[in-house]
Amino acid sequence: MKYDLEHEDLISIIKSADENELEELCSDIREFLIQKVSKTGGHLASNLGVVELTVAMHKVYNSPVDKIIYDVGHQTYVHKILTGRADQFDKLRKFKGLSGFPKAYESVHDAYDTGHSSTSLGAAAGYAVARNLKGEESEVVALIGDGAMTGGLVYEALNNIGSNRLKIRIILNDNGMSIAHNVGAMSKHLQRLRSSSNYINAKKSVRSSLNRVPLIGKPISNGISRTKSRIKLSVLDQRGILFEELGIKYIGPIDGYDIPKLIEAFNAANAVEGPTIVHVITTKGKGYSWSEKFPRKFHGVGPFSIDDGNLLSSNNSSSEVSFSEVFGNKLLELAKEDDRIVAITAAMGTATGLGPFCDELPNRFFDVGIAEQHAVLFAAGLAKAGMIPVAPIYSSFLQRAYDQIIEDVCIQNQHVIFGVDRAGLVGADGETHHGVFDLSYLSSIPNMTVFAPADGAQLEEMLEYAVKNMKSPVAIRYPRGSSKFDHLKLKAFTGNNIKLSDGADITIFAVGNMLDTALEAAQELMSKGYDVGVTNVCVVSPFEEDLTKIDTNLVITIEDNIVRGGFGEIFATRATETGNDYGLITFGVPDKFIEQGSIEQLRIECRMTANDIVKGATEYFERKA
Repeated sequence: MKYDLEHEDLISIIKSADENELEELCSDIREFLIQKVSKTGGHLASNLGVVELTVAMHKVYNSPVDKIIYDVGHQTYVHKILTGRADQFDKLRKFKGLSGFPKAYESVHDAYDTGHSSTSLGAAAGYAVARNLKGEESEVVALIGDGAMTGGLVYEALNNIGSNRLKIRIILNDNGMSIAHNVGAMSKHLQRLRSSSNYINAKKSVRSSLNRVPLIGKPISNGISRTKSRIKLSVLDQRGILFEELGIKYIGPIDGYDIPKLIEAFNAANAVEGPTIVHVITTKGKGYSWSEKFPRKFHGVGPFSIDDGNLLSSNNSSSEVSFSEVFGNKLLELAKEDDRIVAITAAMGTATGLGPFCDELPNRFFDVGIAEQHAVLFAAGLAKAGMIPVAPIYSSFLQRAYDQIIEDVCIQNQHVIFGVDRAGLVGADGETHHGVFDLSYLSSIPNMTVFAPADGAQLEEMLEYAVKNMKSPVAIRYPRGSSKFDHLKLKAFTGNNIKLSDGADITIFAVGNMLDTALEAAQELMSKGYDVGVTNVCVVSPFEEDLTKIDTNLVITIEDNIVRGGFGEIFATRATETGNDYGLITFGVPDKFIEQGSIEQLRIECRMTANDIVKGATEYFERKA
């Protein structure tokens, strides 16, 4: 490498570098990313695609005076390298390490913390208005991908930005993908704009060739140009008309790997008094053959071999399938039996296990883009019309549609089935992606039934039960990772919680996948002489009142959800109402946002392990003695 990325002042270097030096820097950054992410895992493909784009932004804009806001934020690795954090990449997305998303506590260059999609333009609008009110002179830049353009928040912000003529520089990073290929009318519109870029390049080539023809070449070329200029309504002459009609100046499309053209486009945008959008064409995974070939795989990838792109052996999936795969496979099986069943995804079809459903029943598979509110509304309409919509959505993303869950699904008591995927602590993506609020926000809604399977076999039973035995809203929440399928050998699910054993001294109520932890703790406590019972809490809401009517000295609840408003707090309230006098200890996620790290590390941090349960129980009885 020419540049010492971990120790040199890269921003200063960029400001004075010529084109060749910038290209060398980009090459070094790309090599650095591949080397580091191959060891730690992370969002590789998205970052490889924006190396030149990010370098050009920092050439033109003066961060942190100029505010650069990244939509979603998973594509900030290059930005972090340039702003002095390259030496922290060995702990990328690790416990107490460098975040994979913008974090203001890491650097003044991270203007706005992001993690979810389609939020950058609204935040930029706020920054721009504040700048104007304070009489400051600076630029506000929002980098947003075409995938995020499928989210409704974008259009609310564009409407506001255009109508108020806010001086914001929107950079549209268009690689034709979010995690998978994009869908919807905006995606098709951008495809047409990309096609116009090909047209422009072809036109330049033809004109150049004609101009070299002696005598007649130049007149023919000029004649063609005059003819073309008269076709005022040509689609290709109305590039960006959608944005222009909103009052936003459109510039592009621009080759995302031509640094001089990028710099020229950004400077042109800055010369406009009102809002501008610079449309940049990039390739996801650029510069590494395996990520270019398999951009979906390398969107978020574990440690891998650089030579062949394969995940390292310790990260390969075992024969155990994930909860998401169990859900998707069972849904496909049920859909083949009942043609009323339809599957809905918010741009996460493969990630939520719906790949086989899409392949085999494409007419009943609907990808609405990164639009969770619409996904829920769409499901409500389908249910009202007699269909059985099933929508697996990540827990942290489903909360974006909370009003629709209440207003359009639960008040009308619609038979919509939600697969609440990635429920609980999810690991390396941190605060913005942990699914630790769903038990609280779903259990509080009338008409909503909330199931929590302990393993894959129980998940299958719950999904079948929800389809065949229920006519009202159902949410089935399950964690990330391996289902271990039927290792617990639980009784068949019939719509009720499952008592595994009674305990005169201690009764542990374990919600969903925390049953393993409860059983481990029970075994240890029994070895200490305590009589311990365990109940598999697989129905969180509606609350089963009989749960509180037990003969025991101490009740312990354990859940992979925030304690506030969760099962433990609900249990405590009901137990108080019925006048029970046993002790109660609740274990779960504490009342704070949880950082990134492995699930094992985070459970230790949150006091959610078997050892914590054992310690809490023994200390309770020691105090009572």
